[in-house]
Amino acid sequence: MITLQMDELSQKEAYQLLSGSIVPRPIAFITSLSKEHVVNAAPFSFFNVISANPPLIAVSIGRRNGQMKDTAQHITDREEFVVHVSDEDIIQDINETAATLPQGESELNQTRLHQVKSTAVAVPGIKEARIRFECKLEKHMTFQNDEGDITVDHIIGRVVCAHVDKAVYDVEKGYVSTKLLKPVARLAGNDYARLGESFVLKRPE
Repeated sequence: MITLQMDELSQKEAYQLLSGSIVPRPIAFITSLSKEHVVNAAPFSFFNVISANPPLIAVSIGRRNGQMKDTAQHITDREEFVVHVSDEDIIQDINETAATLPQGESELNQTRLHQVKSTAVAVPGIKEARIRFECKLEKHMTFQNDEGDITVDHIIGRVVCAHVDKAVYDVEKGYVSTKLLKPVARLAGNDYARLGESFVLKRPE
């Protein structure tokens, strides 16, 4: 067993260790809206659900050279955003939105994806996504490194409206078929994963 003291690792080494070990991770494909009404779209894999009551999801967005990324800035400015489940059919287009573009240019212009009007928020959603969650900002937290620099914006969103493709959702049971949804997970580096073989474990009484 190799023992690693985290304070002795570089930022890159720590990232590689954590992102390569805590896998697979769901990918939040987030749309947000700038003050100039430009739709921003970007994927983030430091993401998960944290509560069903109230319905809360969280995403951590790393800063670049101390500056908030557009998504975090737009969310804190407007206090709303839309989270889409990344699936196999749209993952190539989602990957295109990870490119760094000039200020004021929408990443969606690099894709074949289309905007769709939301129900409860002003931020548009993505028509092709099988599941999307319209969110209001519940809480914004920041975290600092050992030097006191803010490096992460942690966004907690309250889901106020959900849109689910009827092809993957059993309305009577309230059940989502992950097999039909075909979600994509993030691994490390440039590696991703499809949903593999599943198994059942019953919880002890």
